Amino acid sequence: MTYVIAQPCVDVMDKACVEECPVDCIYEGKRTLYIHPDECVDCGACEPVCPVEAIFYEDDVPDEWIDYIDANVAFFDDLGSPGGAEAIGPQDFDVPWISELPPQNQE
Repeated sequence: MTYVIAQPCVDVMDKACVEECPVDCIYEGKRTLYIHPDECVDCGACEPVCPVEAIFYEDDVPDEWIDYIDANVAFFDDLGSPGGAEAIGPQDFDVPWISELPPQNQE
């Protein structure tokens, strides 16, 4: 099990979670952030600092955002396990279906 970043992060990317993560497992895509499922140590430090409540423990992801579990895995299909987001920096891509989402309204 791991933590998952869901739809509320798309087009927001506040990054408070990145600063809080002790193992540097939150990676930046073009429109959203992703948690590496193998690098995450399930500490939960990221969840309470997310201002848009986009981070969930895998078993607690709301049904409407269940596809984000697979998206957080698929983002790393080509990247593999780089061993830390800081070392590779922001990526210029997202999981294809996230790339295709319409712009998310920000309140």
